[in-house]
Amino acid sequence: MKLNNLKPAAGSTHSRRRIGRGPGSGLGGTSTRGHKGAKARSGYKRKIGFEGGQMPLQRRVPKFGFKNINHKEYFAVNLSTLQKLAETKNLTKIGIQELVDAGLTNGKVLVKILGNGELKAKIDVEANAFSKTAEEAIKSAGGNTTII
Repeated sequence: MKLNNLKPAAGSTHSRRRIGRGPGSGLGGTSTRGHKGAKARSGYKRKIGFEGGQMPLQRRVPKFGFKNINHKEYFAVNLSTLQKLAETKNLTKIGIQELVDAGLTNGKVLVKILGNGELKAKIDVEANAFSKTAEEAIKSAGGNTTII
């Protein structure tokens, strides 16, 4: 067996159908498009969600819900993360820049400190928001919270 002898298994490959190449091919005339109508024309492109004139699903189903335009999306950082950061980098003050340097956030999003985990170190924390439990835990450990 050599590379120049290799062939695909019998019946595993097919030649593609060449439509619109005259009546002798059996695929001339309307070229498998049927007679008349939008689908038979060149340049036809079906609108997404079109159901043949039936009311489309996205219009049949009623709208629901509410989007608050004043909603703020926060990036959550837990107390356990702050504890690890303080231990590894020997920090007493943690702000947005320290979180960016640690690779936790990109500095463009709002940061909220959450109370999950345990904080033993005395840390001064600067963030955009704090949960009540996080604020209590930081203050009980002897640190301060500052909202930016």
